[in-house]
Amino acid sequence: MISRIADPASRDEWNAALAALPKAHVLQSWEWGEFKARHGWQTARYLWLEGDRPQAAASVLTRRIGRGLASVAYVPKGPALDYGDSVLLKRVLAHLETTAREERALFVKIDPDVQADTAEGKTMVETLHRRGWTLSNEQIQFRNTICIDLAHGPDEILAAMKSKWRYNVRLAERKGVTVRQGALADLPLLYRMYAETAARDGFVIRAEPYYQDAWGSFIKAQLAQPFIAEAEGEPVAMVIIFRFADRAWYMYGASRDAHRERMPNHLLQWEAMRWAREQGCAVYDMWGAPDALEESDSLWGVYRFKQGFGGEFVEHIGAWDFPVSRLGYRLYTGAMPRVLAAMRWAHWKRES
Repeated sequence: MISRIADPASRDEWNAALAALPKAHVLQSWEWGEFKARHGWQTARYLWLEGDRPQAAASVLTRRIGRGLASVAYVPKGPALDYGDSVLLKRVLAHLETTAREERALFVKIDPDVQADTAEGKTMVETLHRRGWTLSNEQIQFRNTICIDLAHGPDEILAAMKSKWRYNVRLAERKGVTVRQGALADLPLLYRMYAETAARDGFVIRAEPYYQDAWGSFIKAQLAQPFIAEAEGEPVAMVIIFRFADRAWYMYGASRDAHRERMPNHLLQWEAMRWAREQGCAVYDMWGAPDALEESDSLWGVYRFKQGFGGEFVEHIGAWDFPVSRLGYRLYTGAMPRVLAAMRWAHWKRES
């Protein structure tokens, strides 16, 4: 029986409670809420307790829109709880719905990592439908992913890879590729490689200060670790691994054209997995896979690369919205794709 809902006052209290819960995610961490608060969002944290034991947690981000007359709310990769507990789930959803109304939000969005093809996932979807939630057209985070089980030893993890991937890991080592752990001093280098990759592959990124804050604050909190691959003393690729509780996420990566034939990306992933396992992580989440396993999907090439490391494709239930104002929700969700497209076009014009 839930006795109270608390508002944790400290980082340590929140992160310890969150880490003890199922579905704990780094985007629900204290650090992520503080980071987003520096970039236009307000953060509120709710902790459901039974006595002194945490049962559920939700870090809710709210952004004012329309000159402050309305807002949108988002619970990134949350809330965290046992989704098999239907009573607890309904209580948490009810609180989010009520809070959204009180904050005059147009809607509140959730996107927990609940696996779609499980009894838990099917029950969750049925519950959301009954309560008036709707599957969102705007999936902020990747809906699906590929997960590698780190409970096995290094030899077993290597053996689970496709033979070509194992060969490329060893080829990179034979060709003189080395991997080092990055630090705060490497932030400008990490961004240069990321910007170079974005320009080559045609995706839009934010300005450098945003990533220096995102990456830097998590590195300082020891919740993120960059890895940099070098060939002949030249940095050629990087990954940034985030971690929380028993999970690690490959959230950012970049590579240059130089020395690609030496397969630095394969060795980078292998060293990142080994590090995550040493940190006590049970799962290496490769953060992003296609919505449908079809070659026409824009993420198909990325999926093939990740899938070669022997992970399991995991389909989640995706993002769901609770519209507080049906009219406002329709107007917002209808207009936002056009606004975002215009912003991307303006960014491309500035950079071209």
